[in-house]
Amino acid sequence: MPTPTETAKLLEQSVHRVVRGQDEAVRRILACFAAGGHALIEDVPGTGKTTLAKAIAKSVSETAFKRVQFTPDLLPSDILGISVLDPRTQEFNFRPGPIFTDILLADEINRASPRTQSALLEAMAERQATIDGTRHDLDGLFFVIATQNPVEFRGTYPLPEAQMDRFMIRSRLGYVSIEEECSILSDQVDTHPVDHLEPVVSRGDIILLLDAVRKVRISDELRSYIVEIVASTRNRDEVQLAASPRASLSLMKVAQALSLFEGRDYVIPETIQSIASDVIAHRLVIAPEARLSGTDGESIVSMILDEVAAPA
Repeated sequence: MPTPTETAKLLEQSVHRVVRGQDEAVRRILACFAAGGHALIEDVPGTGKTTLAKAIAKSVSETAFKRVQFTPDLLPSDILGISVLDPRTQEFNFRPGPIFTDILLADEINRASPRTQSALLEAMAERQATIDGTRHDLDGLFFVIATQNPVEFRGTYPLPEAQMDRFMIRSRLGYVSIEEECSILSDQVDTHPVDHLEPVVSRGDIILLLDAVRKVRISDELRSYIVEIVASTRNRDEVQLAASPRASLSLMKVAQALSLFEGRDYVIPETIQSIASDVIAHRLVIAPEARLSGTDGESIVSMILDEVAAPA
């Protein structure tokens, strides 16, 4: 059985066989997975968002993977499930929806109505779903990878602040280098490499990895550093809605997981700084006048990191 650090390395190497040229983004999203959170991937079509989700699922044995294509006519019951009357017994039988899985790909989540989007809220926050007045616990890993297109707004519904806050990180893949793009073409001459991907770790290995992340050492000084970074978003005129304590908790957990992927069992300030924007920026609501001048969440976090002194 591999150690948690070996599990992290095997998982990362497996995904890299399929998703080329995205090493940093892949590591951050896998760290979010290991930290027990949910990831929002925001990027233009064709950059490998769906492929990344499939590669993670296929790299882990004994896990269930489901994909939901979000559209304007999608209903909450299409995600959560529905009770169906059995005419023979005259009893209602619950048919679980795709949310009852280990890894869920919510593709183009901003194309569904707010009512349908909110169906994910309870599940993402509390690992449970209330359907027809009955609570159903979500067993298993339950990792949500949601994608959205940041440049196409026709027929979309922006995610409300409450739902954005449920995502531990928001990451972007971006375009790869010319050399990597040539390699992608070579890889897919006959078939897609994700179709031949075999599991490299087991479900039990992932559970041990999640447990190991919680044991990664983080000093009191670094915890205070995290809180100071997040609290600084509440004292800026450019920010209309600042980050909550949930952001501090998420930043700590992702930093612990990322440290494990970096081969350490302790957190350093550089790891916190490297992931801070992905954890905090999407939770901020920028004041209209600041937004018009080109200020966004990423620039706010960058300024805060320059202002807040890291522990020596």
